[in-house]
Amino acid sequence: MPPGLVRTATPADPDMPSGLVRALPAAAIRSRTRTAFVGSTSALRLCLTPVVAALALAGLDVAAAVTFAVAASTDYVDGWLARRWRVTTTTGSFLDTTADKVLVAGVLIALTSLGQASAWAVMIIVCREVLIMGLRGAVAASGRVIKPSPLGRTKAAVQFVAILLLLLRVNLRLGPTGIGEWALWIAVLMTVISAGDYLVRWADVTLRHPATTPPR
Repeated sequence: MPPGLVRTATPADPDMPSGLVRALPAAAIRSRTRTAFVGSTSALRLCLTPVVAALALAGLDVAAAVTFAVAASTDYVDGWLARRWRVTTTTGSFLDTTADKVLVAGVLIALTSLGQASAWAVMIIVCREVLIMGLRGAVAASGRVIKPSPLGRTKAAVQFVAILLLLLRVNLRLGPTGIGEWALWIAVLMTVISAGDYLVRWADVTLRHPATTPPR
């Protein structure tokens, strides 16, 4: 067998001689494995969202904050690995951003029910995330991707910091409210600005440069 190929067992194929198996390049198998691993980190964020919410509702603040930090860190890990291994896909990109939005929205809703976060601030953030998630889904369905912008990454980082401060109930006050609440409203501001930036880029991709339908 040529180097770089591995044999994989497959069901009997009537068009192939008996005893033959398909040979796949080792690089292809490695790429599939890496793609699956990157996707699993996004899935982990989805799975940890109810865990963080449950811990926060149970009053286990430190455990909730640590679990949230682990979940949030996978956002940077899977992005770094996808670029390093060059396994970025349309589905993976959509799953990655969706997992971020579910994590942020789920934990903020739990914090609101505990009275640790402003309901107005959380409503603005959640509405923005749902809107952008819907637009991303529509773009992904057409086979195109709108790449995340630096504003979007900054917005996510500010949201993560604000949620950590709220989960830990940091009591340091700055003027009329605590530092966690200030961080949350800064996150709201970044959320609105990044939404405007995304809408401009979405309009450029979908309205100014619509996808062409191949002739039948």
